[in-house]
Amino acid sequence: MLRSVTAIVLPGVAPFELGVVCEVFGIDRRDTGGPVFDFTICGVEPGLVPTKLGLGIMVERGLDATEGVDLVVLPAYGSPAALPPAVGEALRAAHARGAWVLSVCSGAFGLAEAGLLDGRRCTTHWMYTDQLAREYPLAQVDPAVLYVEDDGIITSAGTAAGIDACLHLVRRELGTAPAAAIARRMVVPPHRDGGQAQYVDTPLPCDADTLAPLLAWMVEHLDAELAVPELAARALMSERTFARRFRAETGTTPAAWVTRQRLSRAQEMLERTDASIEEIARRCGFGSASVLRHHFARALDTSPQAYRRTFANPAPRAAADEVRV
Repeated sequence: MLRSVTAIVLPGVAPFELGVVCEVFGIDRRDTGGPVFDFTICGVEPGLVPTKLGLGIMVERGLDATEGVDLVVLPAYGSPAALPPAVGEALRAAHARGAWVLSVCSGAFGLAEAGLLDGRRCTTHWMYTDQLAREYPLAQVDPAVLYVEDDGIITSAGTAAGIDACLHLVRRELGTAPAAAIARRMVVPPHRDGGQAQYVDTPLPCDADTLAPLLAWMVEHLDAELAVPELAARALMSERTFARRFRAETGTTPAAWVTRQRLSRAQEMLERTDASIEEIARRCGFGSASVLRHHFARALDTSPQAYRRTFANPAPRAAADEVRV
């Protein structure tokens, strides 16, 4: 269970990347149904740590703060190659005892320097993926994703992708409702489909109509078939143009996007309602419990029943029609 988090602050730390970690894990959100974490920041030793922008952060704890916590985070910092040996030892020790280790943006270089990315899939900001692969050839660098989880280690792409990575971990450990509560307060989507390649490609013209209204309609009609011909017609586009525009805006295909949304809705219903697996499958658009189980196993490596046992809200359950479908 994810309860305690420590972020390591090194000289040249990027304030936004550190801020992402503080925003997700450092705020008590129980008033809106979110979680509360035992959150600390630490440095190699207590004292004033300069940031990338020149302002300083007063750190009151040394690396002893990484001992015994459930998650150790390394945000982007000044010179990744110059990882202090003590930090590398702390990161390796955390992973060895079963704690999560997460990097934000170019903080992945620090994990690589510590040897934690050898033989593991990972990512970083698209500007630095070639460099990471070149300097650490044992790392399996994926330049196209927003984040990667491999054997207890999570690496994220640039800047805001750190939000995606942190919410992924909250969702994995605590369920969709706590992750959604954090996302709602941060005014960000609880899950973004696609990868960082969508932000590198040529953007759409500024006067192009957005698919946002259609996406909102699709979320409200997940129990419908949602086939591409019908969706393209609703968007007043040819199927080919619709498929191209859909990928440009979401970073994925209509089928993959719909499946992800249906899974999220199923997770929410499993957590918050007493509806049967068969009913949830029908209400979420999967058609049957067997299809729902197939997608759960493929995407989440678990079953709907096991997920419900782990994440069901201990408070009185809602009726199925109280969950937005």
